[in-house]
Amino acid sequence: MRLLERARKEWFMVGIVVAIGAAKLQPSVGVNGGPLKPEITVSYIAVATIFFNSGLSLKTEELTSALVHLKLHLFIQIFTLAFFPATIWLFLQLLSVTPINEWLLKGLQTVGCMPPPVSSAVILTKAVGGNEAAAIFNSAFGSFLGIIVTPLLLLLFLGSSSSVPFTAIFSQLFMTVVVPLIIGQIIRRYIKDWLERKKPPFSAVSSSVLLMIIYTTFCDTFSNPHIDLDKFSLVLILFIIVSVQLSFMLLTFIFSTRNNSGFTPADTVAIIFCSTHKSLTLGIPMLKIVFAGHEHLSLISVPLLIYHPAQILLGSVLVPTIKSWMVSRQKGVKLTRPTV
Repeated sequence: MRLLERARKEWFMVGIVVAIGAAKLQPSVGVNGGPLKPEITVSYIAVATIFFNSGLSLKTEELTSALVHLKLHLFIQIFTLAFFPATIWLFLQLLSVTPINEWLLKGLQTVGCMPPPVSSAVILTKAVGGNEAAAIFNSAFGSFLGIIVTPLLLLLFLGSSSSVPFTAIFSQLFMTVVVPLIIGQIIRRYIKDWLERKKPPFSAVSSSVLLMIIYTTFCDTFSNPHIDLDKFSLVLILFIIVSVQLSFMLLTFIFSTRNNSGFTPADTVAIIFCSTHKSLTLGIPMLKIVFAGHEHLSLISVPLLIYHPAQILLGSVLVPTIKSWMVSRQKGVKLTRPTV
């Protein structure tokens, strides 16, 4: 199962490169008004498909057992949707005086505003042996919360730079995100047993649709002769993203392992991954809605496209180290318990 998941991630990363390359070769196919008609097929059908798929696949019925860990959930959600974007905003005030492309910097802010992913944080938490139930709960709850909070954060930190009015943004979000998600959850109740037996390829479906969204986004970029992305900015953004991930992972580790924090080593593992991972599957469709028609949408999307594979790669590399720490801490706790 783990090998299949790894193969799917590698396929998806290759798919991103192919999608961007195809957009570079023939951008006219995926631009607004082109043969693919992305203003309809992507803005409405593709986005709705992703969230309907999420509604079918989210196992919200298994989350009730994790509800009791209120302090843990509050920590993760506040860190993800408040501390993370606010800290990035302060950091960008310093970076604004540098020659880094301003639209890539805005893209960094959008990364900070994104909800946690539905899968990667859970998979890595499970690989380490951490609190998987907490990871599932916060990934699912964060996804639901992000539908409302993320667009508000984007408009708060970046302003209403979209050509779409505020009311139109939330109207489209409701119709293409909230409604399909709710319908998916309702249908899941009736076909849950069938879904558990057949295990439909939800991830593959979402990934394929997401690649179509990425392709059309970059078609808009390459068809615009006024957009120029310098390699210096791209390299710096890559370095900043890795540094941000490592810094936030270290921060969550320090906060959750303080004396009297009340968190177990297994809780800390879930906190590290759930608090620092950001969703590409939910993020790209939201950016497509909030910044619909924006000529720099693809540049704004670049940091999120980098952040996604970087968080998986970095998390995978750190799994043995975090697992070793967790096991040693758990053994230490057992040794210090008084015998009765």
